[in-house]
Amino acid sequence: MSATFYDLKANDKKHQPFDFSTLKGKVVLIVNVASKCGFTPQYQGLEALYKKYKERDFVILGFPCDQFGGQEPGNEEEISSFCELNFGVTFPLMEKIEVNGDNAHPVFAYLKQQKSGILGMKRIKWNFEKFLINRQGEVVSRYASTTKPESIDSDIEKLLV
Repeated sequence: MSATFYDLKANDKKHQPFDFSTLKGKVVLIVNVASKCGFTPQYQGLEALYKKYKERDFVILGFPCDQFGGQEPGNEEEISSFCELNFGVTFPLMEKIEVNGDNAHPVFAYLKQQKSGILGMKRIKWNFEKFLINRQGEVVSRYASTTKPESIDSDIEKLLV
């Protein structure tokens, strides 16, 4: 397990290493995403948040995951193309990963350890769970899939001040 958020690493959608130390001083929202889910329209709200705040050192990282009902069957290129064409997504999408179980990606293992869900549950319940990280690399909030991106706008705004 990584010691801090900034020690984490993941691969981007082109399978290139992405070092979380490059996120120091930024407010970050990490979301496990899927293209064929009832929550998929949240891409629109996520993109709106990204456009609104990216100039103020706000980053969204979308991690495609196929662990919930097979709702992300494509490869990284197909996923990226779908997101760009249907929702105009410009925030970074990462390599497809698992968020639960023995093969859970270290990023999600860390996030779940830092901030449990409802009733202390650690596992990710479904697609589009969201983790908000402040400028110091602390996981300050975890949001359920049902939480619309626009409803966390004020939480992001407070961290950007």
